[in-house]
Amino acid sequence: MTELRHRMGSAPGRTLPALAYVDVEHHEREMVDIWYREWLYVCRADTLGAARSFRTFEVGDQSVLLVRDDAGVLRGFHNTCRHRGSLLCDAPSGVLGSRRITCPYHNWSYSLSGELRSTPFNDVDEMEQLSLYPVAVAEWRGMVFVNLAADEAGELADSMDPGPALLDRWPLETLVTGHTFVIDLACNWKVFWENFLECYHCPGVHPELCDLVPLYRRGVVSADMAGDGWIGEGLRAGAATWSMDGRLSGPPFPELTDDEIAAGYTFLTVLPTMFVVAHPDHVRIVSLSPLGVAGTRLTAEWLFAPETLAHEGFDMGNVTEFGALVMTQDAAVCELNQRGLRSIRHEHGRLMPNENDIALFYRWLDRRIGPGSNVAWPREGS
Repeated sequence: MTELRHRMGSAPGRTLPALAYVDVEHHEREMVDIWYREWLYVCRADTLGAARSFRTFEVGDQSVLLVRDDAGVLRGFHNTCRHRGSLLCDAPSGVLGSRRITCPYHNWSYSLSGELRSTPFNDVDEMEQLSLYPVAVAEWRGMVFVNLAADEAGELADSMDPGPALLDRWPLETLVTGHTFVIDLACNWKVFWENFLECYHCPGVHPELCDLVPLYRRGVVSADMAGDGWIGEGLRAGAATWSMDGRLSGPPFPELTDDEIAAGYTFLTVLPTMFVVAHPDHVRIVSLSPLGVAGTRLTAEWLFAPETLAHEGFDMGNVTEFGALVMTQDAAVCELNQRGLRSIRHEHGRLMPNENDIALFYRWLDRRIGPGSNVAWPREGS
């Protein structure tokens, strides 16, 4: 969104129709056209570090199985046996007892690369045509992404805004997860992203965040939107990171530039699945997963350098409580937004100029929703 923001004028007048957030049929269309075709963040790579380790994940009503083979290659499959479609693995994680993935129903077994190897009591012709259904997998900087579109998946880097190089100087691969926070929001997944993409709500909803980031008091996300000669996007005087008191949890990462340290926060976004907030001393990964037309699971992971976690005076709560506070505040207003969208009088809303990134989000959606949707997307100038 960052580069596009500078090339557009004011946001279009209308929001998406209210139907886009409450209609079950349209939600199912979005799952097929977006969530089953885009790159999705699922976990940190170190949770699948050992040979034969596996994890399962739910994406809508689809189950995905990830397995690390003996050569260290991470493989992804639909968690479905080719015999009669049984779930292959019901456990959330573990280590396979052999070099086979075995269906618990009739014991069809597959190699760790997905080829069918055994069909007990029966011979099957053309076993090579009965391999597991593949899922594209990408490991990037210690993070694991999947794409259910398999061979049709594009490059993961193309989904990163503004691009993967933004975080080159953060040691993402070697960081360790210190804390995880999970919250289920009673709202459509798009409501969450719209809230994330604007700071119009910040002065009224996030007093602590606005105190830490003075720019946000103006209801905007970047200095180029602030007007009146506003300069700078960093933290308040004396603050160095996003924490309850603005203090660092440990020394800044050694490869960061002076500008990256002074900024205090750097955002990388991968729609529709996650964003990364990189701070001088820690990194936060926030990912989401739809739980239905009016439900979204939000997961936040705080990553630190191993030596920071091991330091005797390390105060993790000073960092994690601040992030959890902001996300809890966001959860409350997102749920209010969802409840209000059910009004029989409310057909659509109106965007303000400082909500321009939401208009860009609508364009992103518009390029992905295929024909047959019962929701008409607003176009620029509508």
